[in-house]
Amino acid sequence: MSAPDTAAGVAEFRAEVRAWLAEHVPAEPLPPWTEREGFDLHRAWEGRLFEGGYAAVDWPTEYGGRDAGLRRSIAFAEEYYRAGAPERINMGGLYLLGPVLMRYGTPEQCARWIPDLLACRTIWCQGFSEPGSGSDLASLRTSAERDGDHFVVNGQKIWISMGGFADWIFALVRTDPEAGRRRKHDGISFLCIDLRSPGVEVRPLTMVDGTRGFAEVFFTDVRVPVGNVVGEVGRGWAVAMSTLGFERGAVFGDHAKFSRDVADLAALAGARGLDEDTHALDELGRVLVQTEVYRANVYRLAALAEAGGELDSTASINKVFWTQMQHDIFDTGLRLLAQDGAVVGDPGSLPGADAATLRAWSRWHHRYWYARAAMIFGGTNEIQRNIISERVLGLPMEPRR
Repeated sequence: MSAPDTAAGVAEFRAEVRAWLAEHVPAEPLPPWTEREGFDLHRAWEGRLFEGGYAAVDWPTEYGGRDAGLRRSIAFAEEYYRAGAPERINMGGLYLLGPVLMRYGTPEQCARWIPDLLACRTIWCQGFSEPGSGSDLASLRTSAERDGDHFVVNGQKIWISMGGFADWIFALVRTDPEAGRRRKHDGISFLCIDLRSPGVEVRPLTMVDGTRGFAEVFFTDVRVPVGNVVGEVGRGWAVAMSTLGFERGAVFGDHAKFSRDVADLAALAGARGLDEDTHALDELGRVLVQTEVYRANVYRLAALAEAGGELDSTASINKVFWTQMQHDIFDTGLRLLAQDGAVVGDPGSLPGADAATLRAWSRWHHRYWYARAAMIFGGTNEIQRNIISERVLGLPMEPRR
């Protein structure tokens, strides 16, 4: 175990991280990861993070992390975003699959997948949603029939983040249709599939801004070893809920990402001559307050976790708050930037802007087009409010048709 997160220890760690980032963060922003060239450069950056010991500072040392406590993990994230470091690209592996493997995986699975995942030698994506099975995830129809030591997988997954660049996918599949007819959450397994397997077809999806950050995947008689099931066969729903809990909850330190969004917006507003516009300042102050509230809540949850408190009930609450906050930041920006806010491509409407402002513009547009998706992925905010109502507050269940 690591030493306690004393104030002196956190400050020393923060200084170490700041010095490393100052030396290694690229002087020029990397191209967007949504195209192959940019993705490969981001992947190389992940390799440098791994070599420096910063790929996952919060992970246990036995899995390649630094066993940093929560406060040092938060300090790392704050310094990372403050330094303008590149966007992380293996979040499906680092934030979702990695913790799931540590909780449910066998020693063999952990030894097989975690080292390459951490070094970004293997990129993972999440295969949960299907056409007609989004919020009602348990209605999924992708099947996996047992054939000796393999499952034969047939079906389709959609809206897969980074699916066009990933090497592996962790997917929910129906392995026991009879159990599913009795109770739709039963008979589902959590299966890891090599996307280079025969019978897999990956189709990138082009988004409204021209980027291809999502994909859909088709499985036709894909043979997958039974040993690739994480957890028990037919009981993958519990594994999936843990995964969604990681996705919905507070990632300790990610509040700094939203603080940088507000700082970027302030820079762009300044470039449009709104430095002394009282309405613009009021709008910027409002979203700044939201990010400060979220930051305080992250520190509150960190203290609760350090004291051994239970955080499971906070996942849906956090998801609603941070996704709505993110939407408000970009909705505010669209109002303040007017026609400039909808520009796609080169920011020619900001002549004479300095390099920092142009970097802010690039980040702004990438994040703007993605912000609305956050209120959908991981379970829509409407679903999260039902969960909060029924499971946290104990209110009567909404009538189901």
